[in-house]
Amino acid sequence: MKELELKYGCNPNQKPARVFVEAGELPFEVLNGRPGYINLLDALNGWQLVRELREATNLPAAASFKHVSPAGAAVAEPLDDVLKKIYFAEDVELSEQATAYIRARGADRMSSYGDFAILSDECDEPTANYLKREVSDGIIAPAYTSKALEVLKSKRKGNYLVLKVNPDFEPPAVETKKIFGVTFEQQRNAIKISDDCLTDIPTRNKTFTPEACRDLLTALITLKYTQSNSVCYAKGGQAIGIGAGQQSRVHCTRLAGNKADYWFLRQCPKVLELPFKQGVKRPDRDNAIDVYLGGETFDDSWQNLFSVKPEPLTADDKRAWLKNLHGVSLASDAFFPFGDNIERAHQSGVDFIAQTGGSIRDDNVIETCDKYGIAMAFTHIRLFHH
Repeated sequence: MKELELKYGCNPNQKPARVFVEAGELPFEVLNGRPGYINLLDALNGWQLVRELREATNLPAAASFKHVSPAGAAVAEPLDDVLKKIYFAEDVELSEQATAYIRARGADRMSSYGDFAILSDECDEPTANYLKREVSDGIIAPAYTSKALEVLKSKRKGNYLVLKVNPDFEPPAVETKKIFGVTFEQQRNAIKISDDCLTDIPTRNKTFTPEACRDLLTALITLKYTQSNSVCYAKGGQAIGIGAGQQSRVHCTRLAGNKADYWFLRQCPKVLELPFKQGVKRPDRDNAIDVYLGGETFDDSWQNLFSVKPEPLTADDKRAWLKNLHGVSLASDAFFPFGDNIERAHQSGVDFIAQTGGSIRDDNVIETCDKYGIAMAFTHIRLFHH
């Protein structure tokens, strides 16, 4: 198929809308549902991300996309009992592909609400069963088992969007887009992210653990498909905080750092032991946890959620728990212009950094890393994505 009519463009008033290729066939087929414009932007950006992440790590990969940026991305590293609990995966069957997606969605469950799921490998039944109970708009994968497809086709009253991508498709080397009647043309960003990006280490600490290398590759490849400016914190083979589309890099670092902090605070005993009533739905739990971590009060609304009113999570509680966060990796899609980014990163347990380098204040950034014993690599690769 060369052309596909869409429901509408970015907004319902933007009709007609379509996608098409000038030569050959579309690199995907619709197995169920009807795609929208933003669905396909998420699907095609996300597919490139997980394909590259799979190649770089040799592990099944997944991403959770919203509005053309990943809310989370991950590879298939095992889940411990605490992560199973905060990802609502205690009672589900786990495959490698399911584990990768559960990690990707769990990075920021608030942002992943209504996501587009992206899988590097065949969608199996465990992954489909987990997806069926979550609020999601669609999925793209290179293949589906017959049982997984049956499960997914039953989601959203039969309207869940299921796309099958051609894993062998390679886009043209030159890409174009039109804005305000003007055609933009550029070479596609086909640069490969690999361990070779992490060899120029200007800091005193020059040691990257294998886990740090995996996490920095995960973060860098995630940033390649995140709206810029952007930074990504990663740990355990997954993004734990993504700051996308900010005009100031330190604001990216703060935004993503706050998300990383929330990810870790969800593992705090006080949060794990919140006395939710039976029957409270997962999105309501996610919202309540976000309110709780933000220090807001529940007023009388707590009675709808909890069997008893929770004890507050104080600022001292948070500081004490966050002191346990270490071994975090941070990547940036361009250079850090000032050491303030490193100061903020240190607050969220960052011990490893990969960034472009090339700022006139590189010396200040290196000095700040050395102050905290952080190992930092200059990748000499800028990853702006617009």
